Amino acid sequence: MTEAAGLSIDDDHGWVEGLAWAYGLVSPGPAERAAALDRHARARMEVEAAYDRLHEGRFPRLWFRARMRAYRRATGRCFPGALWSGSGYAYGEISTWPRLPLALLFLEWEARYPQDWTEHAKAWGAKQALIRDLAATDHDRSLKARLVDLVDLAVQRAYRCKDREYVRVARAVDGDELRDRLHRAQRSENPAAQLHAGYVLWLLDRPEIPNTRHVWCTWLSGTLT
Repeated sequence: MTEAAGLSIDDDHGWVEGLAWAYGLVSPGPAERAAALDRHARARMEVEAAYDRLHEGRFPRLWFRARMRAYRRATGRCFPGALWSGSGYAYGEISTWPRLPLALLFLEWEARYPQDWTEHAKAWGAKQALIRDLAATDHDRSLKARLVDLVDLAVQRAYRCKDREYVRVARAVDGDELRDRLHRAQRSENPAAQLHAGYVLWLLDRPEIPNTRHVWCTWLSGTLT
């Protein structure tokens, strides 16, 4: 049984505390990351078991409600369910949402260890929604720093689904720190980083230009300067 087992699915603060182990998913230490991945995999198995119990045969309505609560608790103990189980995406202002740390962790996991994320928690729609909402909110110093880190991580790799959304974040947190990192990436020996950083810098200087696939392809062709 996990620490979160006794928590109300509507207790956002308690839920975040109960998932403190999940920060191991982004640990640079292989052993700690492996332990977190194993725990996450076991949590996903609990979700599958709870789902099976929910749909097995016919049983009294009272039992269904109890099994539904058990299923919702189980989904909230791993990603992506931890982002919405109980409270859903109805968080109003995401910058004050108690589960914001989990949202940032979810995005950081995808950015640092994309293959692990794809295998264990793939949810492109959740990734897109969170990035868009984070780009549209007010940013205090701490949140801005986390978002600059995410943009930096995204430009360092080959393109992945919904990565284009990070341009929204880059425009929202534009400043010396972000531009310094993008210039370093542009000067690096990483071809993907050179390309992506150059494109983001180009768009930052042209806020009136939309970040569309057509603009990206045209920029790649060299006809946009």
